[in-house]
Amino acid sequence: MPYISSHRDAKNLTMVVLAEFDATVERVWQIWEDPRQLEKWWGPPNWPVTFETHDFRTGGRAAYYMTGPDGEKICYCWVFTEITAPSSLSFDDRFTDEGGDPSSEMPTIHTAVTIDRADAMSRMTIRSRFDSLEQLEELVAMGMEEGTRLAIGQIDTILAD
Repeated sequence: MPYISSHRDAKNLTMVVLAEFDATVERVWQIWEDPRQLEKWWGPPNWPVTFETHDFRTGGRAAYYMTGPDGEKICYCWVFTEITAPSSLSFDDRFTDEGGDPSSEMPTIHTAVTIDRADAMSRMTIRSRFDSLEQLEELVAMGMEEGTRLAIGQIDTILAD
């Protein structure tokens, strides 16, 4: 399993997840670049993801939704703030309504991903930053940390294809 660890830092309002893969940096990059591959892993197994748009460039936007086991649909969007292939990307992740308008009730997650070589493996670091401790605690309570661990657990199968 590629998941290594996660760490919450209340002082810096972050959650950092580390994973390693037996694949090249370029191959791991593709799981972010290709929305069909993202759909196979971004959500936990019981909350599949559908990307409706994926404009993968700095300033671009991705719109997606997760569908729960009972059919509940939760919508999100990413606004890509930086993309440096094949080593890093950053985006703001927001909850939206079905029309794509950002929720004023839910926090924005500022996400930075780096992919680099670590010995014979590729290491992926996902750093999520929150605007307040309350937001961090709220999303962890909603299952973000566990969901991320489960999602990353699906990546090896994709990389093997």
